[in-house]
Amino acid sequence: MGKNSLARLLRIRRTISRRRPKFVRQESWRYVRVKENWRRPRGIDSKMRLKLKSRPALVSIGYGSPRKVRGLHPSGKREVLVHNVEELERINPEVEVARIAHTVGLRKRIQILEKAKDLGITVLNPGKGGLLLESKE
Repeated sequence: MGKNSLARLLRIRRTISRRRPKFVRQESWRYVRVKENWRRPRGIDSKMRLKLKSRPALVSIGYGSPRKVRGLHPSGKREVLVHNVEELERINPEVEVARIAHTVGLRKRIQILEKAKDLGITVLNPGKGGLLLESKE
């Protein structure tokens, strides 16, 4: 897939996402005990299932983003979860970006960030380790 077509699809995904409504569970606005997390309405008398006017939108395939950019970072690169330096070395910096796992501590995080800088890999969540590296320099 060319760079132009990828950029075009990412732009389309961004506009689709802006237009996409917030899908809410039926009558979650009415009862505190019913959370907003999406559940498909299944009742035989459900006004929402029947798609009546003034009711919230139902999830459908038409609201989806283009398949080729689904799951990609807004930069157009694939996110890779990294737990250690070895996993970082397997990343291709042209098509992938790193996200450090939340279980990684500060010491190992700093090691990963130093190695990523050497390899030219973008890290999405440097956290405190990134601040410490900047203060060292």
